[in-house]
Amino acid sequence: MSAPILSLKIRYERDTVTARQRARQIARLLGFDPQDQTRISTAVSEIARNAFNYGGGGLVEYLLEGRTAPQLLIVKISDSGPGIRDLDSILDGRYHSPTGMGLGIVGARRLMDHFQIESTPGKGTTVFLKKLLPRRSALIGPAELAAVSTALVREEPQNAFQELQHQNQELVRALEEIRARQAELTRLNRELEDTNRGVVALYAELDEKADHLRRADEIKSRFLSNMSHEFRSPLHSILALSGLLLGRIDGDLSPEQDQQVVYIRKAAQDLLELVNDLLDLAKVEAGKIEIKPLEFEVGNLFGALRGMLRPLLLNPAVNLTFDDATDVPTLFTDEGKVSQILRNFISNALKFTERGEIRVSAGMIDSGHVCFTVRDTGIGIAAENIELIFKEFAQVDHPIQKRVRGTGLGLPLSKNLAELLGGSVSVESELGVGSAFMLRIPAYYRSEKPEAPKPLEIAVPDESLPVLVLEDSPEMIMLYRGYLKRTGFHVVPAATTREAEAILEQMRPAAIILDVLLQAEETWELAARLKREPATREIGLIMATSVDDEPKGFQLGADAYLRKPIERNDLVRELRNLAGLPPLFQALVIDDEERDRYLLKQRLSGVQILIDEAPNGAEGIRRATETRPDIIFLDLVMPGLSGFEVLKSLKSDSRTQKIPVVIVTSRTISQMERDALRQQTLEIVSKENVAETDFADIIKRITVEYIPEGLKASPYGSSANHSERG
Repeated sequence: MSAPILSLKIRYERDTVTARQRARQIARLLGFDPQDQTRISTAVSEIARNAFNYGGGGLVEYLLEGRTAPQLLIVKISDSGPGIRDLDSILDGRYHSPTGMGLGIVGARRLMDHFQIESTPGKGTTVFLKKLLPRRSALIGPAELAAVSTALVREEPQNAFQELQHQNQELVRALEEIRARQAELTRLNRELEDTNRGVVALYAELDEKADHLRRADEIKSRFLSNMSHEFRSPLHSILALSGLLLGRIDGDLSPEQDQQVVYIRKAAQDLLELVNDLLDLAKVEAGKIEIKPLEFEVGNLFGALRGMLRPLLLNPAVNLTFDDATDVPTLFTDEGKVSQILRNFISNALKFTERGEIRVSAGMIDSGHVCFTVRDTGIGIAAENIELIFKEFAQVDHPIQKRVRGTGLGLPLSKNLAELLGGSVSVESELGVGSAFMLRIPAYYRSEKPEAPKPLEIAVPDESLPVLVLEDSPEMIMLYRGYLKRTGFHVVPAATTREAEAILEQMRPAAIILDVLLQAEETWELAARLKREPATREIGLIMATSVDDEPKGFQLGADAYLRKPIERNDLVRELRNLAGLPPLFQALVIDDEERDRYLLKQRLSGVQILIDEAPNGAEGIRRATETRPDIIFLDLVMPGLSGFEVLKSLKSDSRTQKIPVVIVTSRTISQMERDALRQQTLEIVSKENVAETDFADIIKRITVEYIPEGLKASPYGSSANHSERG
């Protein structure tokens, strides 16, 4: 439910000026920068003027949407005028009017993150202008919203002359900023040219040492191979065996034995962590760690770190804050290595800060280098121990250190990784006051420009509809592929927004599935952009995420919003709906034996069908009532409600009484029971004969006898369609 901020009526021409002023004031109070304030106020002014000129007046409503950051500013402008007859041609830029009608709509759409217009001839027009709040903005609750309303009451609207002066000042500021950026770009280009010449000289020096490095590389490769196998294998065995003991697989343990196994398991975990850190260090020194530079935004990196480290922030007396990094240009380096170094810094800060704040920031220190800083208000480090903490296995003696003891390899590894990226780490600290750990790296790894992306090879099987899945988890991609197998859809995966945009340049998918939280970025802005751009706005968009902010997703244009963990039936149903396809044939298997449910599903694997499962009778009745499947496979022998009781309940309910039921059971059925069941069921199959039974033929009979033609997809992938019963 959107929270109202302010509303005003447009009855006179001066009201359009007031609408613009109020838009700018609200944008400023919500934390938008001057440029976005100008964009929002200009868009509101254009649409409000349209409402006055063509609709005879209207209503402007300013609203706030979203339970999670970034929230969404919505401006709703409605009128009761004659409506817009040529709306499609206006939105496509094909409409030309001597009065200029339509230019304001097109311009306003370009200025906002999301634009939505509804117009009915003779009934008026409603326009929704939507803009995501800046990432640095704190979450605005009822108290903060009340403060915004109070501030608006105190701010008197200006007259038209003052508003004209303000617009002129905005234009002058914009021109000055463009000049300054052009001068900075020229300076950066000159410095990059100098840096490139230095890199050429550096490469010549590196070539002289190549032979020595190759010999060292061979020795360390053998060491790494032995470490990986000889150390990790027995440690994994110890962890697995101790897990079996603690799980009481082979009998109970005494309290003393339980404690002993816990100690063994903890020691093995500590040793495995130590081995992993040692291997990382050895790989760095052996040159076995590959640097994979790519372009990324620092703001997206901070967003990912915030999500990853939130579970570690268990102390309510400590605040973890990430500063705004919009002034830092796009970096070209190994994002994963930068993230690993910052995670080490922040994890240490969380361990040794009992109260106060941990602040993470980034800024350019010159034209070619960026500095990341993690500053805390923790215990601090004495001056004589500064060098010690970057030595392997070295740890400063302190009471807190004894409680959170680690391997002593995190900071040395971070130092080596930073050097691998061409940078360095340093620390400033005062005992009892706090510490600041700094990572300085080149903005461009080895001053290289990113290579032009190679054309992606996208293969989609014939007669399959491509679905672009923006998801950085390989496990989730595998799950999506399994879910969409034999449904007529084919998964086209993308791990980053850049990769997704590259795919969209080459193909038009039937739908897009988008996760809001990726490892290094959020995708709210991409969702808004997909629904704003003409080339992608008509593609169905499904947000599949763990983020609980469904209203904001729909406001940004999502056609469906699924919360993880996602059910296969829900996903396929939404995809077919967005692709304009009839729903798939649905089956429900009610059986308490998981093995038998699996065997039946295997027999149905060659049929294009959605299969739901229920492990007992009560759950089967509930699912049948809610989903109304096209066929039910029912076991007779189950704990609790028997199959006979389930069948009686299904046939006495008007919602389920017409659903065909196939009995699949191992129970011996008397002739009297068989005669009674035949009157209420389609078929009776013994579990002994499941492997020989042609279930596809049973389903084919249902599509002919039970389901009206024309509304449900054929389970055989043919052109014949059948429908849900009424």
